[in-house]
Amino acid sequence: MSLETGFLTADEIANPPAHALRAEAAIEPDPVATKVTKETQIIAIYGKGGIGKSFTLANLSYMMAQQGKKVLLIGCDPKSDTTSLLFGGRACPTIIETSTRKKLAGDQVAIGDVCFKRDGVYAMELGGPEVGRGCGGRGIIHGFELLEKLGFHDWGFDYVLLDFLGDVVCGGFGLPIARDMCQKVIVVGSNDLQSLYVANNVCSAVEYFRKLGGNVGIGGLVINKDDGTGEAQAFAAAAGIPILASIPADEDIRRKSANYEIIGRPESQWGSLFSELALNVHNALPHRPTPLTQDQLLGLFKGEAVGRHVVLDPATHEDMCGVSLVTKPSLEVIYEEV
Repeated sequence: MSLETGFLTADEIANPPAHALRAEAAIEPDPVATKVTKETQIIAIYGKGGIGKSFTLANLSYMMAQQGKKVLLIGCDPKSDTTSLLFGGRACPTIIETSTRKKLAGDQVAIGDVCFKRDGVYAMELGGPEVGRGCGGRGIIHGFELLEKLGFHDWGFDYVLLDFLGDVVCGGFGLPIARDMCQKVIVVGSNDLQSLYVANNVCSAVEYFRKLGGNVGIGGLVINKDDGTGEAQAFAAAAGIPILASIPADEDIRRKSANYEIIGRPESQWGSLFSELALNVHNALPHRPTPLTQDQLLGLFKGEAVGRHVVLDPATHEDMCGVSLVTKPSLEVIYEEV
């Protein structure tokens, strides 16, 4: 900040100082309205980054639209990749970048600037800041504030699917759970420790806000890249949540997904899988989960797979300093009781 003027210089605007970014991240978000005025199922989907949320949602939303439902898919991941598969790999202009550009030009954001459609599926990306340029969670909040101005709560959709990154824990990414913005949460996981760790964290968040009076529950678990080893099934049973679908680790699915091909079509060999998933998502009740402890989570896996044989060996002063600790006599004066 220029000491003479009290305003940010052009260089500081382009490259915000670290203290400014910390100050922005520390600001508590403004309340976001959560009243739903339409008979709409608003469903938040959480999972570890790269576990296949976008793949699952693109095919699920496409199948729902083919079944005659009106579906809105909203990407809430800063990577802005939720709609990539739906639009054949093409990048969708994000709400945050569009809003910034329009504001600088003195224009208002219109629906057509940020929402696009394909075969009955409506989709948009909230987006997020560049690395080191701001808080992704606040970006999510700002995006929903703009959606409200565009009339979000008056839109007439059968389903609104929100794609959230599950391994980020700041407030913006927990918005649907903390503010009752959705009726239920769907978790995407696989038979690996990291994705189930994230799934368990989401269950913990749901349980925490239920204790505070919240109403959001876990609709169920979608197992992606299921190799048949059974850890995800064991987690769902232990957490008390149903399995909505098991998508196999199949080379045909991997290849078509990599080529941005929708497989959630009625005529596809995988059509029945996503048709059943759509039905299960619709009927899923908001369950109150039972989160697992770290030891219980590790217990789902074989010891050699997660290193449970390792013993915690406390460090010593000699380890830290490279020299032996010399105990010096105390100079404290101790008075004997009379």
